Amino acid sequence: MGRCACLVIGPAGSGKSTFCDLMRTHCETLHRRVHVVNLDPAAEHFKYPVAADIRDLVPLDEVMGEMKLGPNGGLVYCMEYLVDNIDWLEDALDDLGQDEYVFFDCPGQIELYSHVPAMGSVCRELQRLGFRICACYLLDSQFVADAAKFISGVL
Repeated sequence: MGRCACLVIGPAGSGKSTFCDLMRTHCETLHRRVHVVNLDPAAEHFKYPVAADIRDLVPLDEVMGEMKLGPNGGLVYCMEYLVDNIDWLEDALDDLGQDEYVFFDCPGQIELYSHVPAMGSVCRELQRLGFRICACYLLDSQFVADAAKFISGVL
């Protein structure tokens, strides 16, 4: 079957971590091996077991303190640091096996997708490692109820 990756993306607070936990539970119910990798340096708590956590590589609070950056600047730095040290992610994924489902719980800051090439680099690396990739874009229900918010959310 091969390795399958799902990048769970969307605005902050849209339920990405909850979705990852629910999908992990669902897959395990079907007796499929599944893992969740946290790529959000700002995440604090998880209901799911974390197979790899970017905070082990580069903690956001330390970056913000040492580099004197705000939250968005710190997140950009963390993602660029991940790209520069992509072997950390490769090593973590090698430990998972070759026939696995992996959900990547991604950060919600739009700048990481629209202005910074870091997430594109991560995707290319996953493809190089033999992953078949899809993305699941989550949007909070509040964005659907109001036309202006909906347009903002899907852009």
